[in-house]
Amino acid sequence: MKSRTLTCITAITLFAALALPVQLAAQHTRYRLIDVGTFGGPNSSVREPDQGFQAISNQGIVVGGADTANPDPNFLNNDGFFPVDGFIIHAFQWQKNVLTDLGALPGGNNSFAVWISANGLIAGSSENGVIDPQFGVPQADAVLWKDGKIINIATAANFTAVFPAARSSLANAVNNRGQVVGDTINVTDQCEAFSLPFCRRAFLWQNGLLQDLGTLGGPETSALFVNERGEVAGWTLTNSTPNPNTNFPTQQAFIWKDGTMRGLTLGGTIAFPQAFNNRGQVVGGSTLTGDLAFHPFLWDRGMLTDLGTFGGTFGEPRWINDSGEIVGKATNQDGAFLAFRWRNGVMSNLGTLDGDPWSEAFHINSKGQVVGAAEDLSGEWVDAFLWQDGRPIVNLNTLIPADSGVRLISAPDINDRGEITALGIFPNGDQHAFLLIPCIEGSSGCENEASTTRKRVNSTLTLAQHLAIRRIMARFNTRSRSVYQIPGATDPNR
Repeated sequence: MKSRTLTCITAITLFAALALPVQLAAQHTRYRLIDVGTFGGPNSSVREPDQGFQAISNQGIVVGGADTANPDPNFLNNDGFFPVDGFIIHAFQWQKNVLTDLGALPGGNNSFAVWISANGLIAGSSENGVIDPQFGVPQADAVLWKDGKIINIATAANFTAVFPAARSSLANAVNNRGQVVGDTINVTDQCEAFSLPFCRRAFLWQNGLLQDLGTLGGPETSALFVNERGEVAGWTLTNSTPNPNTNFPTQQAFIWKDGTMRGLTLGGTIAFPQAFNNRGQVVGGSTLTGDLAFHPFLWDRGMLTDLGTFGGTFGEPRWINDSGEIVGKATNQDGAFLAFRWRNGVMSNLGTLDGDPWSEAFHINSKGQVVGAAEDLSGEWVDAFLWQDGRPIVNLNTLIPADSGVRLISAPDINDRGEITALGIFPNGDQHAFLLIPCIEGSSGCENEASTTRKRVNSTLTLAQHLAIRRIMARFNTRSRSVYQIPGATDPNR
């Protein structure tokens, strides 16, 4: 889970910045640190960037999930769609230093927001109060928050007709036109035939109606992204026959346009998208023929490009901006994971932080600023970083007030104003979402700040329990795909 930033530079501030000595102007910007807070529980977060997401808008609005003070009565039978830490979690919207509880569907406990469009539409999921009769876990529905109101996508007039076997649904993204994409969770004989308890089925919701996007031959598909053109990217199974290398059916990334789905792969049997921009460019990861290596790829106007690695067998993108710049991570010949930026056919190594052997880039904005996380040898995030202007990456913990009392371990998102979302850990193990807003050191707007929250209570969990929960939450992904063991291309984060 992670979270990050906000910015506002007035004409006076801009003039002051221009008047700074050349040496000072060349230094990295400082940041005002804002604790997004919680609804009374110990933790808050934004969605983890295992697949690209948009948790902050260019207006500085942040979305995610925050714990309430109420224990989750279904904690031991969690449905896997929401972070697990023993507390009921609610979707939030943070704007102008106010944290708003977006609530849940009637009868439901947990909810989470995963995407905010440029015009403020929010996509996510909420439990609906129904316990699945077969699995004994709470069911969830895809939802859209618009003007502060929750819309249940599963109540579409044609939902049952289109997806008669659906038990739950999840929303993954929304565009400015109000088109929502996501998955229904279906229980069918076809799923059970190859030992899956359920199958995902991709949908597009618009004008109150759902459309099944279909598959490329297999029983399962997932829609992860929708751009402003109404094009959709996701992944699909192409058959139901397990492959000898992966023991699972062939999976391809896809782009869906005007009712037609096109599969994307570098030749192996596993491929999925990681991000999608408004030019229709898809970036993702794919095994090569033989499934012994996994590389990042770019699909652009009918051409599929292998972006390569730094000499290792593994690489994976995380984001692409509308200029076609791509960031992610790739291994070198020694197997070290290194953050990269790909631009105009060239993959650049962004380096690592002192003391942290690995790095991973999560997001790049329209100005080319990159944020991510430094990692230890186990793949755990340990420090959030910023890269810009061709300079070495910098630890964001050195650019916030020294008395903040928090360690920023990851920076998953940055908007075009340079505002950053971050995940931070307190000494007692609590994790919170944070927002970093560029400021001038020494100015009145550069101090720490806490959000206006509804209520705060002390956690009753031990530090050991907090740390265990953080590890669970840090590996959770609402939009998770099936996880496979890729021979010779193992990523410890999987």
